[in-house]
Amino acid sequence: MSPRAGLDTRTLVLAAVEIADEQGIEEVTLAALAAKLGVRSPSLYNHINGLQGLRSLLAVHGLELLYEAMSAASDGLKGDAAVHAMGQAYIGFARQHPGLYETTLRAPEEGNPELKKASEQVLSLIIEVLSGYELGAEGELHAVRGWRSLLHGFAALENKGGFGMPLDTNVSLNRLISTFIAGIRSMSLGE
Repeated sequence: MSPRAGLDTRTLVLAAVEIADEQGIEEVTLAALAAKLGVRSPSLYNHINGLQGLRSLLAVHGLELLYEAMSAASDGLKGDAAVHAMGQAYIGFARQHPGLYETTLRAPEEGNPELKKASEQVLSLIIEVLSGYELGAEGELHAVRGWRSLLHGFAALENKGGFGMPLDTNVSLNRLISTFIAGIRSMSLGE
């Protein structure tokens, strides 16, 4: 079966992103994608390797967008300003793409070089920004885990409506990032 004119992998991924962001990642199925695009499900296999292949493509796309957002936000900045900018960009991405954001959370599976590359690009950017705090290689990795955990917790609670108090969530986010920075400043090399 030949591919349908105008239908390509990028079109499929962008349509799947819309479904994920509007309805949630669990609603991204081949049937839902085919219906959105006005095609039959079997025609999708000309461009993707099933649902798992689509989810992997979404994860790569999400990580690339996350990297672009954090890189652009922190470009030319160092230290605390760069960490704040990256954190705000991370949360901005999660706010703009709540469904796609979920695909960025898992460690890359073996045998997927595109996903591994996209994941390593994000990790390298974060480590580069944190390197100014002189945490050492192991300390930087612990700091990355802490940073991701804090920001993911914030994003998850916000996306699920967990912040019901009438306080500006951006103020809370800035205070959270500042607290993280104070914490990594207190870490000693090799701890």
